[in-house]
Amino acid sequence: MPTNLPPEAANAEERYRAAQTIPEKVRTLEEFISLIPKHKGTDKLRADLRKRLSKLKESSQQKKGSSRQETPFHIDREGAGQVVIIGPPNTGKSALVTALTNASPEISAAPFSTWEPTPGMMEVGHVPVQLVDTPPLNREYMDPELMNLIRHADLLLLMVDLQTDPMQQIEDSVAILQEHRIAPGHLREQLANERILYFVPLLVLVNKFDDESLDEDFAICCQLLEGEWPLLPISAETGRNLDQLRQRIFEQLNVIRVYSKPPGKEPDPTAPFVLEKGSTVADFAGQVHKDFLENLKSARVWGRDVFDGQLVGRDHVLHDGDVVELRI
Repeated sequence: MPTNLPPEAANAEERYRAAQTIPEKVRTLEEFISLIPKHKGTDKLRADLRKRLSKLKESSQQKKGSSRQETPFHIDREGAGQVVIIGPPNTGKSALVTALTNASPEISAAPFSTWEPTPGMMEVGHVPVQLVDTPPLNREYMDPELMNLIRHADLLLLMVDLQTDPMQQIEDSVAILQEHRIAPGHLREQLANERILYFVPLLVLVNKFDDESLDEDFAICCQLLEGEWPLLPISAETGRNLDQLRQRIFEQLNVIRVYSKPPGKEPDPTAPFVLEKGSTVADFAGQVHKDFLENLKSARVWGRDVFDGQLVGRDHVLHDGDVVELRI
């Protein structure tokens, strides 16, 4: 491979070489190709990689057509993002998924009652988000496919028990992730010299924060924890701070809600379009319908950084809550 690839492409290449399953190889190779600069010096490289990608996809299709059952850890993304809940045994992961979604994972006081991932859908401001309950992190046995699910999550929720040494639980869980070359996104600079291939955004949920009598325990936990960690105390049992959790999840997914306004009508507040932060009017038009993108001339926008109904061009950057009337 060329030695003058940008760091992002070099990192993507390393992730591709470390991939163990065909779906993971396809995802990482697509990412690698997209990050290679397009010029004459890379034409042959990109052509060779596209051929390799084509062969991988053919192999993937052949496996899908076989009678072999797909792993239960392969969960198709749904909604605005896939949020994977991880942590030690008996920290309340299944109870949280039950409280926030329509799923019904088995809840038990006994450890290791969850053996397979269980997805459910949660709504935040009329935006569906997928939550996935997972088996406990445990050094004695770790299904490799669980690590693959964790690597490709849009957000990890690390759940610990406020009443059972939460600092040690955080330390042990992060150590297990690092053994599989995964680390919390906020530690990227701190671990720059480590061989970490996947940095995944992570929020620590300090569960069993049932009432105000535990406020001091949480304050002590924050003081004893070394470094800056994104923490949120919650109670899956009593519902304490679950509304804040919903909002934090939405914010961490790095998406915005944009509402379509047909000419002469009001927008539907229950049916937002979900786009990545930084998306433009053209991006929005393409999501509404490809014909709008092809024929778009301008748009009127109500929201941030504009006056009501301001006429804007295709490159105007949208914000969460903006209302857009497309003009073709």
